[in-house]
Amino acid sequence: MPKHLHSFRHAFLLLPLAAGLLAGCLEQVPGLGPDPRMVVRENEAKAIGSACRHAMRGIEDCYTLNPKAPKAMVFAGWKEMDEYMREHKLEGTPSVLTQKPEPVRAREDDVETEYTRPRS
Repeated sequence: MPKHLHSFRHAFLLLPLAAGLLAGCLEQVPGLGPDPRMVVRENEAKAIGSACRHAMRGIEDCYTLNPKAPKAMVFAGWKEMDEYMREHKLEGTPSVLTQKPEPVRAREDDVETEYTRPRS
């Protein structure tokens, strides 16, 4: 067998090995990994789900309160927190939604305007 063909065979045998070693580096190359904005969004959604479970909210309430969060990630966070709380026998903290109080409206006869004041 000619010597130059022998070196090509070694190169073809080493090619899968080199590809396998370089495959682990692809995440570190900018632009080849997942979009950082999507990673942040998914992590925030998991945190929302965890917080909802800790606040003793149902998953449906969590979806309603956070309509823009990806539901699958919200559920994943809710489920992880549920497993954690059951494993460590933790009780949730009841949620107290802070709603803006309605402004106190004065009755019409209590409102003083320039037309209801006696003219001097």
